[in-house]
Order: sequence, then C-alpha cells, then structure tokens
Amino acid sequence: MADVLRVIPLGGLGEVGKNMTVYEAGGDRIVVDAGMSFPRDEHLGVDVILPDFGYLRDAPVRAVVLTHAHEDHVGALPFLMREVRVEEIWATRLTLGLVKSKLDEHGLLRAAELCEIDPEAEPVQLGPFRLEFVRMAHSIPDAIGIAVETSAGRVFHTGDWKLDHTPVDGLRTDVGRLADLGNRGVDLLLGDSTNAERPGFTRSERVVGEAFRQIIPARRGRVLISSFASNIHRMQQAIDVGTECGRKVVIVGRSMRRNLNVARNLGYVEVPDDMLVKPADVDDVPASEQLVLCTGSQGEPLSALTRIAYDDHPAIKVERGDTVILSARPVPGNELRVHDTINQLTRRGAEVLHEENADVHVSGHARAEELRTLISLVRPKAVMPIHGEYRMQAAHARLAQEAGVPASSIVIAENGDVVELSREGVRIVDRVEVGVTFVDGLGVGDISDVALRDRRHMSEDGVLIVVTTLSDGAASHPELISRGFAESDELLSEMRQEAHEIVRELLADDIREIKLLQEHIHDGIGQLVYDRTRRRPMILPVVVEV
Repeated sequence: MADVLRVIPLGGLGEVGKNMTVYEAGGDRIVVDAGMSFPRDEHLGVDVILPDFGYLRDAPVRAVVLTHAHEDHVGALPFLMREVRVEEIWATRLTLGLVKSKLDEHGLLRAAELCEIDPEAEPVQLGPFRLEFVRMAHSIPDAIGIAVETSAGRVFHTGDWKLDHTPVDGLRTDVGRLADLGNRGVDLLLGDSTNAERPGFTRSERVVGEAFRQIIPARRGRVLISSFASNIHRMQQAIDVGTECGRKVVIVGRSMRRNLNVARNLGYVEVPDDMLVKPADVDDVPASEQLVLCTGSQGEPLSALTRIAYDDHPAIKVERGDTVILSARPVPGNELRVHDTINQLTRRGAEVLHEENADVHVSGHARAEELRTLISLVRPKAVMPIHGEYRMQAAHARLAQEAGVPASSIVIAENGDVVELSREGVRIVDRVEVGVTFVDGLGVGDISDVALRDRRHMSEDGVLIVVTTLSDGAASHPELISRGFAESDELLSEMRQEAHEIVRELLADDIREIKLLQEHIHDGIGQLVYDRTRRRPMILPVVVEV
C-alpha cells in the first residue's frame, strides 16, 4: 500500500471554518491547517468550535503545515497540541510569528519544533512527503499553497487565495510556479471553494485602501475601523491614511494589539511611534484626530466594537459625528449580531460604513474566473473542492467539469471521508468518525448536546426552582424561585399550593424517597404551568431534610 495517499478532511468541508486536513502515506501522517470556527446562536455559551481530534490520538503527527495565520486555519493548533503529539510545525515567517505568540499564551512554545517556510526555497522532505510551497495572495501576508508529493502522486492544496495583481506588499500569487506544477503533473487539486458561486474576479486589497483615502480625510469626528485582527494589510492601509491626515492611531482589542506588535517586530507593518496612543490616553487627543482600529467586526458579545456600541468600553466612546467602518463581511451565522451592532452604533449618532454601502471590504478568496484560471494553470487530473459550504463545493465542482475534468474525477467529500489517491485515480474508500469539539470557558469538549439543549430551554422558557423542606415527617410550604419566567402572583401562589399538596399526599402514603418526591413535584408543577401558560420552563425541585 506504499503507493496510496489517504486524504482525510476533519473540518472545513460543508462549512466555513475549522479547516483541517490529514495526509497519510507509508505509515506516516501530516496535517495541513488546524482551524477553529465561531459558534452559532444555538451554541449557547460556547466560545469557539474546534475539529474533533479523536482520529489523530492513536499516533503522533509528523508535522502540522499551516497555509496562513487566519484563525479558521490556526486557531485550533494549541488545543490539538494538548491532545496529540506534534513533532514539527511548519509555517511562513509571519504565520510562525503569530503562532508563536499563540502557543506562548498556552504554555506550548517548546512542545514542537518550529520550522520556517521560505516559498522561494527548495522543497522539504518529511518522511514520505515531499512538500513544495507556492506563494498565494490572500487578505493576510505570507499565505501559501502546498504541493504534497508521494509515491502515489502529487496533490496541490491551495489554502485561501486570490489573483490579486496589485497586492499591498507587492507579492502576487505565483502563477509561474503554478504553471510549472501543471507541467510536471498534478494528480489531485484541493481548492478553496468560498467564492465559487460568485462570477468574475475578486477585487484587489488596494480597493479598500483607496476607499480609506476617500473617506478618512473628509471626516471631522473620530474614525473607528473594525476588521479581523489578522488582516495586517488592512491595518497598514488604514494607518497610512490616518497618519497622513495627522490622526493618532489607537489599537483596541487584545488580539489586534498582539498581532500588530508581532507584525511590526517582523517588519510587516510600519507605524511611527509618535502616532501611536494607548487607549487609556485617548481622552488627551481631540476626537477629530483619533483613528481607532479595533476588533469586533463579527459582533462578538465581548469584543471591543460591541462594547463600544453599547457604551460599555472603559476608554473608547462613540458620539454623533463619528464614523465607524466595518471592514469585514459577516461570517455565515453572525449576520444578526453584526446588524445589532450597526443599529446600536447608529443610535449613538455614528455613521456606519460597511460592505453594502461603501467599498470598505474585499474578499480574500478567489471567484469563479480565478478558479477557472487556476484549474487551467495546474491542469489537475482530479479535483476535490474544500473550504466552503456544500453549495460552494458544488459550484467549484461545476467549474472543474466545465474546464474538462471528468465528472468521475471530481470528489465532493464531507468531513470524515477517506479519499484515496493511487495510480488508478481518486475515490472515497472509507469514513472515519468526526464531530466537533466545543470550548466553553476553560472546558474543552465537555459540553454535551444535553447541556446545549438545557441552555436553549432556559433561554426560551426560563427556570423555576421549587424548594421544599421536610422536618419531623412533615413538609413546610414550598418556596419558589423563578428566573426568566414571566409569572403572576396568582400563578405563583397556585404553584406553591400544588407543590405542597403533592408532597403532603406522598408523605401520607409513606413515600419519603427524595428522588421520588422531586420527580412528582417536577411532573405536577410542569403540568400545571403548561396548562396555564403553554410554556415549559426548566423545573428544578429541591427537597431538603432537616
């Protein structure tokens, strides 16, 4: 079986986020990316969602290779390294710098050997895997695609990318290397599908810089710009325009401050020291001379922008005449929270500019014509759309078929599918168990479906606690504590009486087992409340013996 390469996606297919793909050959394995995703509204209390690492626990991972530093590609790395032995981590200079900072926070900086990728250097041999790196333009510097070559054939894994002819740092997608790969032969293309449904080409990142150049000088109040903390190019363009206008730059949000410091130290961002102001000192600067860069473009409840919108931030305020620029598209599932933030900022008198009313955001992902261009350059024998919801994968598959890839050589896989590449071609041969891992505070993976159901239950119908005290074989009148349950005094009185009658009758029948008492109280009060209100609050009976 030495001439077989197994490709196993553990995340990123049928969804946007938590990208993670396992490559196995010759008894060895590497992992490309280890990303997280944001919780949806039904994931009450969950902070982030990770791939399920269960499949990887039985053996060490030779290397984790990172395509770029966005959280949906690197956010799960510390959690993976807690559960699975990872020998090496490979990443480009900026990606490695940002990852080092993340690992340091988790006390994992020395848990694996950190190796820097130079896209211009010779390929790297890791066991049976020969890895060649191709520079790809994206919305963060130092993004790469990875050619994975084994005795079974050559795979090209695009990572996130687009054809940006005028990138901020001047480093374009290396179409020459892509064409060279195509000339040497690519057996399987794993391609980013995020914008496959969108026709045409994705606009250059410089479009946003030009929009900043039109917007910021004309504003008289403070200007706030919110984007992903890892969007280094966007921060640089905003800083350039702000400093030209004489505005002091204020960085708000822990992740944005950390990323900016790392990028400055590595030479990816330039900010004059005399133009930086700490949030605590912002009151010393007139509003008309402030440029605030902050996190919270996804409406996260505790993020800087959300706290600012609700006047809950200790340093930054928004007033009439201010301008807020949301320089990001909501991740699917975050739209309502983003709209709430926009509405709240507007109530405070700010003008809010976003993708729908100004050119303040462009995607970092290739659209249909760019995907066609890549397929024509690489000329793959088979295509496996990744990184996107099912409809995006299907649109990518159609583009591949239109480009001449046979339908039998297009694999639309799901997380957990085992895809085998051999000299006979590509096919799905098996399936491994995959799921998701929830992070809730300090707990990782300990939130069951039942816990989420209970949280949803309490959020919808409230909770009712019934406390009954038993003393010398008699029961006192119960106490009722309600939260989130809109009750009347009459109904509360009726529930107390009902609970008292239930306990009295059970004691008369010599039923004194605590669990039985609690069960009868739960059922009796639940039925009464439903009959009166047609609601089902969570009922927690408490019986105390004294």
